[in-house]
Amino acid sequence: MNARIAMEARNVSKTFGQGAREVRALSDVSLQINRGELTLLMGPSGSGKTTLVSILGCILSATSGEIEVAGNPTAALNPEGLAALRRQHLGFIFQSYNLFPTLTATENVLLALKVRGFEGREADRLAANALAEVGLSDKAKAHPGTLSGGQQQRLAIARALAGDPAILLADEPTAALDTENGAAVMRLLAGLAKKGDRAVLAVTHDPRTMRHADRIIEILDGRIVGDSRIVAGAPALVSAEVSAEPAADTQNEKGRLRHAHAGRGRKRRR
Repeated sequence: MNARIAMEARNVSKTFGQGAREVRALSDVSLQINRGELTLLMGPSGSGKTTLVSILGCILSATSGEIEVAGNPTAALNPEGLAALRRQHLGFIFQSYNLFPTLTATENVLLALKVRGFEGREADRLAANALAEVGLSDKAKAHPGTLSGGQQQRLAIARALAGDPAILLADEPTAALDTENGAAVMRLLAGLAKKGDRAVLAVTHDPRTMRHADRIIEILDGRIVGDSRIVAGAPALVSAEVSAEPAADTQNEKGRLRHAHAGRGRKRRR
């Protein structure tokens, strides 16, 4: 795997159920997520985006295809091996924060560090650094219930950062936030990608997040239908990393997305 590639999916498919109840959530998806970039995975509800990120994050197993995380193939790993891979390389950020209300901000971060094997003074130092990185040093002794929604999400990001994982996976990180706090969180994630040379992949259907991204991947009906990089404020279509040709009914959607990209670019150049 190229050193710039943090994680990769090759011809990944996922089905749930059997027989008449079988549902194909992903169909032959291939993509690469790079270090130093904030990548958005966008699509409507039911498009397969959460399933794809769960497979990339080693929470779900693919029905077929291959996944590599930080250069490590996952196919041969047992549950313990997958858990170790998550602890070493991945940080998770959730829409609902998932903070422990009876613990202080520092204690929430220390708990994540303990899971990763850090204790004592080293853990204290890493927790303080993580809180400083998200601008919450002055809230180190505060409990989540006393923090605003934006502050709680930044604390959740600090917890994900603890131990310096190479990859951050965020599931709808702005969905519970107003416009101002959502923008602050996205600016933070974009900065963390570049400053720490991390790969940050965020699942979202919120168009307000697009201005902060380096790259936007669009998924529809379990297939990648668009892949664009942000160039001078406007998306530019990238075809090299798009999955195998989508079915006929998604071809029209792919054309619509291309047209939408072109329209956004024209508006921004005026």
